[in-house]
Amino acid sequence: MRDGQDFDRRMALISFDNAIEVAITTYLSLHPIQRQNREYPSAQVEQWLHDYHSKIDFFMIEIQQRSVACECEKADIIWYHNVRNGQYHEGAATIPQERELQGIRKVALWIFSVLFDVPNVDQLVESRIIQITNKNIPARTEEFDKLIDGEHGLCEVAGDTYYTSDALYGIDPVAYSEEAARLKAKQSSQNESEKQSEPE
Repeated sequence: MRDGQDFDRRMALISFDNAIEVAITTYLSLHPIQRQNREYPSAQVEQWLHDYHSKIDFFMIEIQQRSVACECEKADIIWYHNVRNGQYHEGAATIPQERELQGIRKVALWIFSVLFDVPNVDQLVESRIIQITNKNIPARTEEFDKLIDGEHGLCEVAGDTYYTSDALYGIDPVAYSEEAARLKAKQSSQNESEKQSEPE
């Protein structure tokens, strides 16, 4: 979105729309303990997960139950989705307008913020963008690769299989570095515990 080229703006629109659907799908797939012990009937969840429109129906019901102010009407969200379908399925050559990108971005952040109880999402995103666009990008090392791949193994992206370290560093070098540091600390702690449990 920030690059502003025609292709980038199309991809931004598609990505924000996908983020809306993924956030709702993920939320409904969580165990109740992972979502503030909120429970929903299985049959109802199955209906909500049926398609994009039914997922938005769920969210609109959810904000009413939580007494959250509606920042965007369902009709507007569906309109953005239809614009996205024109880009993705129909291969339309039109370029998303700035107001469309700003609108769907606002909706994506709002839905994520409400469902996962994360305040100030916009500020968190800005902070992360600064981190991953800073010239001081964390280095990739063989040690970090082994730690991450030893813990997470392989992953699948768009039908292809990758080492998790490859995918994670390509997506977010900061997250790669943070995960490696976490695993290194975990490994050190385990080694220390093993030393202390050894008989003298």
